[in-house]
This record gives sequence, structure tokens and C-alpha cells, in this order.
Amino acid sequence: MNVGTVGSPPREVLKAETDELELVARQALSNYHGTFPDLRGQIAPGFGADPDELWISGNTTEGVGTVLNGLALNAGDEVLTTNHEHPAVNTPLAILHNRRGVVTKRVALPVGDNQRAEDYVALFEAAITPRTKVLLFSAPVFRTGTMLPIRMLAELAQRHGLISVCDGAHVPGMFAYRYRELGVDFLAGSGGKWQCGPARTGVLYLRNKVLPAFNPNPLPEFWPSIGSTQDYPDAGLPPRTGTSTASYDIAALLQDVGNPSLAQLTGFAAACALWDRLGRQKIQDYSVGLANRLKAGIAERWGIGALYSAKSDPRLLCAMTAFNPFVRPADVLDKVKADAFVARLHDEHHITIRNTIVPVIGAPAPHYAMRVSTHLFHRRRDVDRFLDAAWQLSRAMA
Repeated sequence: MNVGTVGSPPREVLKAETDELELVARQALSNYHGTFPDLRGQIAPGFGADPDELWISGNTTEGVGTVLNGLALNAGDEVLTTNHEHPAVNTPLAILHNRRGVVTKRVALPVGDNQRAEDYVALFEAAITPRTKVLLFSAPVFRTGTMLPIRMLAELAQRHGLISVCDGAHVPGMFAYRYRELGVDFLAGSGGKWQCGPARTGVLYLRNKVLPAFNPNPLPEFWPSIGSTQDYPDAGLPPRTGTSTASYDIAALLQDVGNPSLAQLTGFAAACALWDRLGRQKIQDYSVGLANRLKAGIAERWGIGALYSAKSDPRLLCAMTAFNPFVRPADVLDKVKADAFVARLHDEHHITIRNTIVPVIGAPAPHYAMRVSTHLFHRRRDVDRFLDAAWQLSRAMA
């Protein structure tokens, strides 16, 4: 129950990857200067994007870093983000600060079930200044499992003329979103978590045309900093489009790298095809439904205050759940005890979860919350068995 860290590829995905590995080995295949338009064309519709808007990246880290490195940000410009971001976001932000003098400003996120989607939008809006250039947020938040409202935050960015960047590491494979319709400028996601594709796969959605129904603002200035295409002109790229027709295939510039893993790409395509065949909305409803059952069980046994995740507002729900399992609530500040809980749950009950480090407003130190992931290969009885095991273990560790 730790899909939020790594997914388990289905057999047909493993077969597609290993068959391609053997083919590459037997024939010494390579694909230098390949932009994989056919592969992107197969995958993109399932994510609600066009092939020119979807780069099959290595992972979320590569996607976020490429975006931040490619934006035209200068000394004094502000990136508005949160105190709950992943190191994959915090590291390139620190590099931007040290290299270019870009300022990172953080919104302190509340935890638990006392918020609605509008409350998060209001927190971001109150923090915007004349120097703010980028609105960057995770959805869902990997530390707590709260799903920040992507569309609402994208509309906030649009109203203030900001570039919107979403660390959507957990979006591919969990949610059935049509990425273009979310209205964000960039969304980076993982292919090896909820999508259950091979490791070292991910997606980056890049808005590449102006569609007023979703985002009427001009496309942001963005310089692809990864690529080896021979077609890049010495004079630079042509101006980006201001219409519903792309001026060039921006994803192809990023996709063209030296000798990528054909096996990983093939396996990822197989995972996406399986999800499309099963139905992404069905997978979302099922996985989030199991998480709702889990949250209800936690609230019943430990009390609603034990949850770090949202529960009541359906717009803030996802398939990850974070909570404090300890009889003595202050024990959640104890990393040794939190690590022991994870280890004993695995060793004694054969259930794998993880803990996360959660900054909590007003707390003397971060909390080490337990995070549980529910996905399409779990059943209700698995959720109930986890609740029983965690309850029993919490009493044994009291």
C-alpha cells in the first residue's frame, strides 16, 4: 500500500518491456534523434493532450527541473509555492535562487479536514505580490494526500497573469484528468507510481497553444534545456503561437535525446494502453473510493483529528491518506517511533506503507505521519485489514 512511492507494473507491461529489451539486445537497436511522434500520439489522448504537448520524460523530477530551468526568470522574480513541496521542487528552486537571484515565497498549508478548496485558493491569492511570476504547487500533496484544486489554482494564476506549474507526480494513473482542460501551463507527473509503468518514466504536459476555454493567456516564454535535435535553428525557435494551432512541436524538442531506453518507452506505452482500456475514470473512482473507506475507518477509530488528509470536500480527495496512528498523539513527532511503526507493520502484518515529514503550523517540529495508498489492485478487505493491523499495532506500541 505504497503506490505513492512506486507502482507495481502488471504482467503485460513487464512483458512488453522485457520483449523490447531482448529485441534491442539481439538487433543492437538504437533511436538517436527520435521524437517518437507515433508513441506520443498513442499516449497523449489518454491524458487529454495532443502529442505536441506531451513529453515522455524520465520522471517528475526531470519534468519539474526542466520547466524551472527553462523559464525566463530573473533576480527578484518570485515563485510562489508551499511549505509542503517535494525535494524535486525545492532543489531546482534553490538553484534558481543561488544562480539567478530568484526568490521563493512559501504558503504554509494547513492539514486535516477543516478546509475547503476555496480556502487554499485564498491562501495563495493573499500571498501574491507584484513580483510574483510563477504559481507552483503539488497536487496531490505527497506529504498529506490532500488534493489541491488544480483547475481553481490555474484560474487564479490566469487572473493574475502568472505562469502555473503543477507537480502532479501522483496524477498519471490515479486521476482521469484531461490535462489541457485543467488550464495549467505545465504539469509534471510520474509513470512509475500510480500509472504502474517502468521506472524512469514520466510525463510533462506543456501548454503549446492558446485555447480560451481553458487558458486564454499568452504562452509563457520557455526554453527547452534538454534535447539533441539536429533541427534546432541557430537563430532560435520561432515565436510561440497565440492561436489554437501550435507553431511547433515543443514536446519533440525535449523528446529527442541520445539513445533513450526503447524498453522503458514501450513498457510505459503498454501501461497507458491498459489504463485506457480499463477506463481511467473507473480507476480513479475505485482508488479514491477505497481511500474514502480508509479515511472513514481512521476517523471512527482514531478520531477525525488524526487525519492529515482532507476528508469532507470531494474536491480535495485522492487515493493517498495520511494520519497519526499513535495512542499518545505527541509520538508522531518521534521519527524513531514512526519508522518502527512502518517496519513492524511490514514485518508483523506484511503490509507496506511509508511515513512522510509534515510541517504543521504551530508545531514545535515536523510530524511523521503514516501515508497509505489504495489502488485498483486493492480490495475493501485489504483496507479493513490495514485498519485492524494499524489499530492493533498502535495499542502494542503505546
